[in-house]
Amino acid sequence: MKHLYLVFAFLCITIAYGQDSVASSDIEGFKLYPNPVTSGKVYISTTNSAPKKILIFDVLGTQVLQTTILGKEIDLSSLDAGVYILRMYQNNKMATRKLIVK
Repeated sequence: MKHLYLVFAFLCITIAYGQDSVASSDIEGFKLYPNPVTSGKVYISTTNSAPKKILIFDVLGTQVLQTTILGKEIDLSSLDAGVYILRMYQNNKMATRKLIVK
């Protein structure tokens, strides 16, 4: 029984540590709007004005778009309606969000 408590404590510590490291890598002030996208354009803002590398994947994990932006606007009119994953890189940090295109 003592070993079971030790394994349980180790699992709790591992999960707590993993959650902290993921949250600290998120990009500060990251906002994605409007979501769901209806007009074909989406806006991304952060507190830092550095260039943003944007990757968009479909639900199967296939990359459907890759671009780098200096401003806030991305044209998504080439994408079909559906659910996508948007991954953004800025200053060696990464953020991932679900994106819905209608």
